[in-house]
Amino acid sequence: MDFTWEDIRRQAAKAAEELLEAAKLEEGSIFVVGCSSSEIAGGRIGKASSLEAAQAVFEGVYPLLQARGVFLAAQCCEHLNRALVLEKDCARRYGYELVSVRPQPKAGGSFATTAWERFQNPAAVEAVRAHAGLDIGGTLIGMHLRPVAVPVRLSLDRIGQAVLLCARTRPKFIGGGRACYEL
Repeated sequence: MDFTWEDIRRQAAKAAEELLEAAKLEEGSIFVVGCSSSEIAGGRIGKASSLEAAQAVFEGVYPLLQARGVFLAAQCCEHLNRALVLEKDCARRYGYELVSVRPQPKAGGSFATTAWERFQNPAAVEAVRAHAGLDIGGTLIGMHLRPVAVPVRLSLDRIGQAVLLCARTRPKFIGGGRACYEL
C-alpha cells in the first residue's frame, strides 16, 4: 500500500467536494456512497474488507455533507442486497420503509458498518432515489440514483486503488421541441 489512511480521507473529501459543487445539491438532498474498502486497499471487491479504509472515506465525506444539510446514504454490499444505511430522519422525510438489519464488515460492508456506528439514529432501507453519488470501487450505485443520472468527471479518478465513478441527477426533460428547460 503506497498511501496512508489520511491520503484516503483527503481523496474522499476532495471527491465529495467536487461532486457537491457539480451537482448543486439543495439542503435535504440524498448523496449515496458505495464504497469497496477492499478495492481501496488494492484487493478484490468483497474479499479484503478494511474498516480503516471505510472509516477514512466516511471521515472525508460525512462532515462535508453535514455542513450542507445533505443526507448520506451508505450502500451495503450484495450480501444485504445493496440496502442502505441512513439517518432515520432521512427515511421518514422521504417515506422510505425501514428494514430490520444491521450491517457488519463481512455482511453489509465496512463503509455501511461505519455509517451505522457513527450516525446519530441509523436506519436501514432497501432503496433510495439519491440526487448524486460516489461509486468507489465498482459498487454499482446506479440502482439508487434518480432516473436521469449524469456522469460527472472529477479531478481524480481513484480513491486509493479503487476506481471512482460519480454521478449527479437532473429532472427529466418533458414536453418536446417547444418546451423550455432550466438546467
